[in-house]
Amino acid sequence: MSNRLTGTKGRILDLLKKNPKLSAAEFADYLHMTEMGVRKHLNTLIQDGFIDVENSKQAVGRPVQFFSLNPRSDELFPKNYGEMTVRFLSDIEESFGKEAIEKLFLNRKIRLLDEYQSHVIGRNDHEEKTSKLNVIQNTKGYMSQLEKVSEGSYVLTEYNCPIMEVARNFPIACARETELIKDFLGAEHVERTICRAEGGAYCRFVIRFNQPSATRN
Repeated sequence: MSNRLTGTKGRILDLLKKNPKLSAAEFADYLHMTEMGVRKHLNTLIQDGFIDVENSKQAVGRPVQFFSLNPRSDELFPKNYGEMTVRFLSDIEESFGKEAIEKLFLNRKIRLLDEYQSHVIGRNDHEEKTSKLNVIQNTKGYMSQLEKVSEGSYVLTEYNCPIMEVARNFPIACARETELIKDFLGAEHVERTICRAEGGAYCRFVIRFNQPSATRN
């Protein structure tokens, strides 16, 4: 999976993947375009944060600008991590049994729980923690949206699943994610009512706290 660009911008990125640094003149030659036309696309890619530019002094004349890919551009090229991970997990299950897979996902949940809790040290207010969960999930690519239904009741919707391929093949991944949310929030009730890995358009979690939110000063 990737967010691969097409058209001229995609060709520029492909050229830089094969040639670490190129000037606008070299792009124009490769793409059979004018330098002015090429620079419009280069400037857009710079603004989007996918390529860098540096000035190189020449023995004679003005400095020449050279363009190169930066680390963020890597997300635009094809990846096969999901399929590779599924195959790897399948090999583990075949060699060591289902218990080994369960242990792996349990360890992942424990590790993530420690990470999530580090963001809310000293905070017991469930509204703050639920809001922070939404922020964390967004930074991890879940495209989450939080809705407060009533006091102590929330709905968390996730429109993207970064571990979709794994979740489709190993349902325990979804179960552990639900447990992670419940353990992090300390909620009495967390239920996954819709699941992308099971054919839903998104994942949806119903969250309920029995205790009222902590009183703020």
